[in-house]
Amino acid sequence: MPSKKTTPAVTLPADEARAYLVSHLALAAPVFPAGAPGARALLARLRHIQLDPLDVIGTNADLVALARVEGLVRGDVFRHLYPGHAFEHWAKERCLLPASAFPHYREGSLEAPWWRHATRLERLPPEVPGAVLRELEARGPLSAAELTDHGAVEPLDWSGWKGTAKATSMALEVLWRRCDIVVCGRSPRGKRYDVPHRALPDVARASPGYTAAGEEGFSRWALGERVEAAGLLSRGAGAHWSMLAPVRGSALPDTLVREGVLEEVVLPEASRRYLAPAGFRDRPVTAPDERMRILGPLDPLLWDRSLVKQLFGFEYIWEVYKPEEQRRWGWYVCPLLHRGRLVGRLQARVEEDVLRVERLWREKGVKLDDAALDEALARHARACGAVNVRRPRARVG
Repeated sequence: MPSKKTTPAVTLPADEARAYLVSHLALAAPVFPAGAPGARALLARLRHIQLDPLDVIGTNADLVALARVEGLVRGDVFRHLYPGHAFEHWAKERCLLPASAFPHYREGSLEAPWWRHATRLERLPPEVPGAVLRELEARGPLSAAELTDHGAVEPLDWSGWKGTAKATSMALEVLWRRCDIVVCGRSPRGKRYDVPHRALPDVARASPGYTAAGEEGFSRWALGERVEAAGLLSRGAGAHWSMLAPVRGSALPDTLVREGVLEEVVLPEASRRYLAPAGFRDRPVTAPDERMRILGPLDPLLWDRSLVKQLFGFEYIWEVYKPEEQRRWGWYVCPLLHRGRLVGRLQARVEEDVLRVERLWREKGVKLDDAALDEALARHARACGAVNVRRPRARVG
């Protein structure tokens, strides 16, 4: 019987925790090759890149990649990863995941309880998922619009958010969740789907190699991946656990700490405890360079807003889905990281050939380097196909 002896937590000073996170999440200095090899190495390092469909100055996935990899433009993160190097599934919400994770998901991925897989099956005619799968096998890759129309179904309604009313699209959601199919590309007509043995030929038939089978094996692997992805994963409840919320309250985190797979961390003046990868203090910490980085609203550094406030003194709320009158900052606001600190935030958009910064906030008590910001905006404009930048000079907001 394994020992239940408690393993002492590691006390990590705030400045060391901040430097570790910035380095661990590849935001200190360039560490990847340029272009396609860099995008693939980035995904392997981060484990998850959270997805969001909004494309204002690039999607969140674009922003995550552009902050870390040279030689990319808007959309390259998808062009360089699909097909063959990535797939999409639930992790920290819906994410890009490296192809190497696919055998784990196929073997026993956890269903987010709010995703209502069973409800979809109840509403679909039983023959439709099989028909869609056979068509993809014969003709894929295809988008939903290119597949045979199998009529209408009753859409799901989540507190006013309506799901698809098309049987074909709902069948794609069911098959995708099961890992019977994968997203293998994106086009102006939407996501493209294919069967795994074509889209992920190097891993589609691989075994995850668990020592524990089924859900237990998946949970052990997924928790380790989430801790690596976060760097410091709070043991308190929150969106940073997402589909692993049931694991948080189980015995597994304590078991992995006892086994030496994970370490428990305490930060000064914090009530929460954190999980970190075993041996994380022995990993080299890269000193921040002089480049300012524009972070996506769902960048891994920002997943745990309480931790960001504690370590960086930076309060961040993504207000994109709030009514305008309830917003403190703005609609699509991106933090600015410079020399390892969060120094400001901006709201911008691309209009024709201009990257237009609509609002710029400088953090109180922190000097914002205007030359570094101008360089960051010029780089981002080029990545978005813009040739000019317009931005306010004075503090606003």
